Formats: sequence, C-alpha cells, structure tokens
Amino acid sequence: MARVLVTRILPDGGLDPLAARGHEIVQRADDTPYSHDELVAAVADTDALICLLTDRIDDAVLTAGAAGRLKVVANVAVGYDNIDVAAARRVGVEVCNTPGVLDETTADLAFLLILAASRLGWDAERDLRAGTWEGWGINQYLGRDVHDGVLGLVGYGRIGAAVARRAGGFGMHVLHHTRRDTQIPGYTASLDHLLAEADIVSLHVPLNDTTRHLIGRRELGLMKRHGVLVNTARGPVVDEEALADALHDGTIFAAGLDVYEREPVIHPRLLSAPRTVLLPHIGSATQATRAKMAQMACDGVCAVLDGARPPNRVTS
Repeated sequence: MARVLVTRILPDGGLDPLAARGHEIVQRADDTPYSHDELVAAVADTDALICLLTDRIDDAVLTAGAAGRLKVVANVAVGYDNIDVAAARRVGVEVCNTPGVLDETTADLAFLLILAASRLGWDAERDLRAGTWEGWGINQYLGRDVHDGVLGLVGYGRIGAAVARRAGGFGMHVLHHTRRDTQIPGYTASLDHLLAEADIVSLHVPLNDTTRHLIGRRELGLMKRHGVLVNTARGPVVDEEALADALHDGTIFAAGLDVYEREPVIHPRLLSAPRTVLLPHIGSATQATRAKMAQMACDGVCAVLDGARPPNRVTS
C-alpha cells in the first residue's frame, strides 16, 4: 500500500482508482490549499502526489520528494505549466496529466464564449437584470454573425479540433495555425495571416516560453476591427493590458476569456472593458468531466506505483 498525497478535495468518484487498490489517501478535510512550504515538508513522506494547476510543483518540492520516496506527480489538468517537468525528470519523478477527457467539454465552453462575445449576449443580459432595458429596439445590441464567419484556431490539438467540428455546424470557415504543418485543409503557416483573415480567433496552445504573450499589442493590431478574441488555453498566452487597451479603443470588437494572467486577479481594465465576456476558469467544469480527470490522474499514479508506464505520462 502506497501513501498518496492529494492537495485538494476532488469531485465525487475521482479517487476511486486509489481506493480500489487500497492505497492510503492523505488530504485535508476542509479543502485548505497547501502552501509551498507545506508541500515541501509533506511530499517527502509520500509515494505519489496528486495536484491541481494552482499548486506550484517546482524544483524544491520535487527534490524534497525524491529525497524521500516520491515516485510520481499527477496533475488533474491537461496543462502542466505549474510543474517543473525538467526538474522532475532530473530527480527521477514521473509526471502525469489528463489529456483527452476534457476536450469536448472545453470546446463547448470555447464555443459558448464565441457566441456570447460575438452576439453581445452578456451585455444584453446585464441590462435586462439591471432593469435598464426599455424594450425592443432595432439598433440595440448589434453583435456580429457567427455563421459564415472565419474562425481562426491558434493551436490545433484535440481541443482545437473539437472547436473546429462545432464550427462546421455553424457553417464557419476554419483556419488553423500550428508550428508544424498539419496537412489538414485550412492550415496556415503564418500566425499573422490567420489573425488578419479571421473574424474570430480562438486560442488553444499550451503555455510555455514560446507562447507567453503570443497575442500582444502587435498581434491584436493585425486583427479585424470587428474581430473577436477567445481564450480558453492559459491566461499568460495573452498580454492582458494590451487586450484591455484594444477593447477600450476599438482595435477589436469583443473578447471572451476563461483564463487570466494572474488568477484569480483580473486586470481592472478588463473588468471595465466593453463587449467582454469573463468567466472564472470553468472550461472543464462539469461533474462528469472533472471526475474523469481526477480518475485519470489516479490511474496514472496507480500505474507508476505498479511499475508500469501510464498512457498519460508527460514526455515533453
């Protein structure tokens, strides 16, 4: 029986794979996050760590764990920019994530943002709830059509491809940009070309040194004035200050965001920006999907503890 530290309370059923194998599960009953120092102290006495994207698993944590008995860290997220993967590899600790299970759910949320931002849905609802709507008017809440528009996908992994499938149902024309040619119709090697051609740009890239502030002031200036930017990837992919300026001065028409540079802090000029839909990082937030994510993380842990190589092992 192994000792598995779980940093937060997970959705019902999420820890079932660990319980089924009789592993000891260590977690706080009140869902209080571990501080970094607490993680460093606690991890040395555990065989496995299951964490969330809000936990910073850096060299200090991994070195302390490897000095003890830590074998694997499993992130309940598809992204793993919160984990120093190079340090984990150096000290011999495996890293797992949760690819695949959240693709469709996150793509649903991306399309919600595409529709809500383009059609000014949140602006209209806000006025209705505030009691300031005075009845139908022909020039009220004039948004942008989504059907027949050009959707530009920056990144074309599983989630990007799932968004493209949804776009087909709306009769959209889809372009996509990745570092390598996908050999799929709609591919463009130039991000600048995609930004200039798309009516709606949706971001689906991981966060790393090459994608931090991938969309900044220059890139926003390349977009159409009626363009809409959607981000369900990672907040730092977008320069929030530049985006706020672009919304306030009309460089682009609207934006829909689910992720932010310094979560949970939101740039104040984004909060006041016109035609902006802001959601609190709920891309994968359904009961079924979050439970599956937790179970996949646990399955990865169990495989490593059994001496096997898990299919959700991070190799990059």
